[in-house]
Amino acid sequence: MPKIVVIVMPKQELLDPQGKAVAGALSRLGKDHLHDVRVGKRFEITTDREVTAELMEEISQVADELLANGVIEDVISIDVLPDGTETAEDADEIDDVAGADTEASLASVIAAEVQSKGSAS
Repeated sequence: MPKIVVIVMPKQELLDPQGKAVAGALSRLGKDHLHDVRVGKRFEITTDREVTAELMEEISQVADELLANGVIEDVISIDVLPDGTETAEDADEIDDVAGADTEASLASVIAAEVQSKGSAS
């Protein structure tokens, strides 16, 4: 079954608070060479139809109307994954492990910062 990937990002001219928070955490972790972080969304859509121009137009409309908030976000790309690529479940397992490590690191940095601000008061 074909899988279509839609990438949505905050509009470039708008502040990305989540990206700023991640950039700040990276800096506090000593990763000053990593900056200007933007956090977006990735949608994977599986279809039982053949990928045609009409289907891609339908996905484009869905992305514009449902997946992206047009006021603050742009649809950056809509791609069809080639056959034989990893499944969404495999990608989710990889993302879960990487995400858990990143979330734990960020949570540690934030907790330490909150604690240091509390003790400084």
